Amino acid sequence: MLEISTYNTKQLSTTVKLLITLIVDAILTLKLKKGSHIHTPVLPEQYTFARKISNVWGKTRDFVQRSNLTLFCTSNKQLSKLPLLVPGLRKVYPYYFTFTTFTKGRWVGEKILDVFAREFRAHPAEEYERCIQAGTLTVNYKKVATDYRLKHNDLLANIVHRHEVPVTSQPVTIVHMDEDIVVVNKPASIPVHPCGRYRHNTVVFILAKEFNLKNLRTIHRLDRLTSGLLMFGRSPKKAREMEHQIRNRLVLKEYVCKVEGEFPDELIECSEPIEVISYKIGVCKVSPNGKTCTTFFNKLGYDGKNSVILCRPKTGRMHQIRVHLQYLGFPIVNDPLYNHSVFGPLKGKGGDLGGKTDEELIQDLIHIHNAENWLGMDGDSDLSMFNTRKDLDENLVGHVSPKENTSKNESEVTSTSACEISCDTSKSIPCELSTNKSVIVPSISHRQTVATQTGHESPDMMFNPEKMTNDEHCYECKVRYRDPKPQDLIMYLHAWTYKGPGWSYKTPLPQWADVDWSLHHKLLNQDYS
Repeated sequence: MLEISTYNTKQLSTTVKLLITLIVDAILTLKLKKGSHIHTPVLPEQYTFARKISNVWGKTRDFVQRSNLTLFCTSNKQLSKLPLLVPGLRKVYPYYFTFTTFTKGRWVGEKILDVFAREFRAHPAEEYERCIQAGTLTVNYKKVATDYRLKHNDLLANIVHRHEVPVTSQPVTIVHMDEDIVVVNKPASIPVHPCGRYRHNTVVFILAKEFNLKNLRTIHRLDRLTSGLLMFGRSPKKAREMEHQIRNRLVLKEYVCKVEGEFPDELIECSEPIEVISYKIGVCKVSPNGKTCTTFFNKLGYDGKNSVILCRPKTGRMHQIRVHLQYLGFPIVNDPLYNHSVFGPLKGKGGDLGGKTDEELIQDLIHIHNAENWLGMDGDSDLSMFNTRKDLDENLVGHVSPKENTSKNESEVTSTSACEISCDTSKSIPCELSTNKSVIVPSISHRQTVATQTGHESPDMMFNPEKMTNDEHCYECKVRYRDPKPQDLIMYLHAWTYKGPGWSYKTPLPQWADVDWSLHHKLLNQDYS
C-alpha cells in the first residue's frame, strides 16, 4: 500500500484523502491482459491532483495527475497492488496483424513477387518470396506460387508482427460530451486515427478502450505533434452539421504556439498561398501555385528569446500555421520539419529555399530525416510506412548482420482511409539485441482484418515480460529501441478554442504558453473579419 503522504496531500481535506486511498486501492490489482497498453508514468517531485470521477463504485475513470504523471484506473473490478511507475510513456506489446488490399489496376497481370519487390521496397525481393512460400502473404486467403499473376479484385493479405511506437502517457481528457458530440483535449504525440506505426496508440482507439466511446465520426483533425481541442460527432447528422460549419468558415479557431525570436507587437496577417510539394512525405511550402489561405497572428508574450503567439487561421490548409510562421521567419521553436536548415540558410523565410528545386528539397528531406523521425508524421500524407532498408540500417546503434537484416515487421499492404496513411514517426533508436521468446505466426485461416482486430482490453499499468513475443523473421524483433525523450513527443502548437454558431469549446493552456494573459484580453475579442 502506497502511503498517502507520498502524494504531498497535506493541503487536502480528510474526505479527499480517503477518496484517494480508495482510488489507489482500486488501482492496485489490475490484471495484465494480452495485447493491451502499458502505461509507464513518470514520478515528478510534486503532485497536483486532477480528478475526473464518474461513478466511483461503477465505471471509474479516475486519474491522479501532476506535471508529467498520470495514473489511470479504467476499471475497478479487480483490487490488488500498486503498479510500478517508470518513465511516462504509453506502449503496446508487439502483436500480429493482417494488412489487406485489393489488387490495383496497374498490378493486374503481373507476378505477385514482382509487384511486391517493386511497389514495397522496405524489404528485398527474397523476403517477399519467403513470405509467399510460407503462406503469410496470400491471395484471397490462399497460398499461391511466387509466379502467380494477379487478377482484378484479388484480395492480398499480409500477416506482420507489428511494433507500435510509444506515445506520451498523458491522458486524453474529455472537455465536453453530450449525445451528439465528444470534445477532447488531445496530448501531443498521439495521432487521431490509426496510421503508419500507430493503431492502439491513437485517439480513436484510446477513446474506445478507456471511455467506451465507439463509432465516433471525425469532424476535423490535428497533426500528431499538435496538442489541443479535437471534436468528434456521435451521430452522422451532427458530424455533417459541424463539418459544414467548418467548411463554410463559420467556426473561429484559436491556436497558441511558441516561436523563435521576438514577434512584432502589431497584428500580423499572412495570406500567402500554400502548395503541397509532396503528398508522399507530407511537406508544404508557400507558392503562387498553392491554395489561398489566411492566418492572423498576435504576440501574447516574449521571454527574451521566444514569443508566445495567438494564431487564428481563417482557412484550414495542410500545416497552414506552421508554414506561414516559417515564411514570416518565426518558425515554431521545436517544429522538427519547418524549423530546419534543410529549407536553406534562412530556413524557408520569405519562401527562400536556398535555390533548391522541389525535387531537390524532397530528396534532401528524405536523406536527412528518415521516416522514423518526422516525415509523414501528421497523417496528412501518402508516405508509406515502409522505410528503406538503408534508412533502417543507418538508424541502428549496434550492427545487424545481413542475414538478420532481411525482415521488418511493417511490410504493410493496406487499403487505407485518408487518415490510415503514414504517421510513421519516432525518435526511438535501437540499442541492443532483443531476447524475447519466440512464437508461431498465426494461421492465415484466422482471416484477421482491421475489422476483427479492434479489441477493447483495459490498459496495463506495468510491463509484463511474459507478454513480449519474438518473431524470427521480424526485423524489429532483432533490436531493442530506446524510448523517445519527452522533447521528442511535443511541439509548441496547441489548438485552444473552437467557436461556432451557438457553441464554444476551450481547453486548458499548456505550460509552455504561460504568459500574462491579462495584458492581452483585448486581442481575444478582436474582430478578424
